[in-house]
Amino acid sequence: MALSLAGKTAIVTGAGSGINLSFARLLLSKRCNVLFADLALRPEAQELVSNHANTSQSSARAVFQQTDVRDWQNLERMFHVATEEFDRIDIVCPGAGVYEPPFSNFWYPPGQPPSTDSRTSNHYALLDINLTHPIRTTQLALSHFLSASKSSSPTSKSPSLKSIIHISSIAGQVTPLAAPIYNATKHAINGFVRSLAPLDKRLGVRVTAVAPGLIKTPLWTENPEKLKLVTEADEWVTPEFVAGVMTTLVEEETVEVEAGAGGSGLSTGDSREGTRKVAVEGGMILEVAKAKVRVVEQFNDAGPSGEGNTVGNMGLADEEIFRRLV
Repeated sequence: MALSLAGKTAIVTGAGSGINLSFARLLLSKRCNVLFADLALRPEAQELVSNHANTSQSSARAVFQQTDVRDWQNLERMFHVATEEFDRIDIVCPGAGVYEPPFSNFWYPPGQPPSTDSRTSNHYALLDINLTHPIRTTQLALSHFLSASKSSSPTSKSPSLKSIIHISSIAGQVTPLAAPIYNATKHAINGFVRSLAPLDKRLGVRVTAVAPGLIKTPLWTENPEKLKLVTEADEWVTPEFVAGVMTTLVEEETVEVEAGAGGSGLSTGDSREGTRKVAVEGGMILEVAKAKVRVVEQFNDAGPSGEGNTVGNMGLADEEIFRRLV
């Protein structure tokens, strides 16, 4: 039986654009309130928030909270605002992320433009955004969920399932030379999510992740340097498709995945040709390619392949790196 999202509340970081915006939009369509936590909103995100500013306009509300995910006080603040606005939090998606940007990049060391990482700051902004922020947000979410559970009325029903959903990447398995720090963060996210698998059965907090391939978002389409790496043979994965898989991990008890890959999860025996249904469980990581979803195994995994998982001209980025090095 699906878990109804109506009347529930989600915090989504990075909801101003891309996959996180698509996820927020889908949640709102299911009557789930959403706090958009981002530095700024793209016009389409601003319109969505405006159209859900109050319940007289729609069945769910959206609130924008300007958030720098590198700032832990900002992260704490978004939980306070969500509680003040909606009186509950059920779903947390620490989705904000960047792909080895020039301002924080292994191949542009701190102190060397275009990097804005300081040689004296002792940290990389890329790690703060892609790894430290999801870890700290998960910590805050777990603390909030457990605190709310303890303070609930003794006569109230058992607390509903809470979800924390992360955005990993196929870079959690593959390792392109052009993005070593990004690759490291996604490998780390996979390990982090798997570590928290026991929270599902013991505490009712389901921690999962999606691992998308080549996603048609502004991160690629509005970046000429990245866009030139994509060939006509490469296939895009839509953010809407990824958002649909994320919603399944949050609200469903089973998910339909590729039949031939991935043995984890309890098979339900209900499947279509080429697919099978498995139980959704804490620690699950789902690769999302073009019209294909696959369980990413912890051991002996075949790795990503097929449409939506290729960037044909990645070698151009490699050659540019070697030119700079020598």
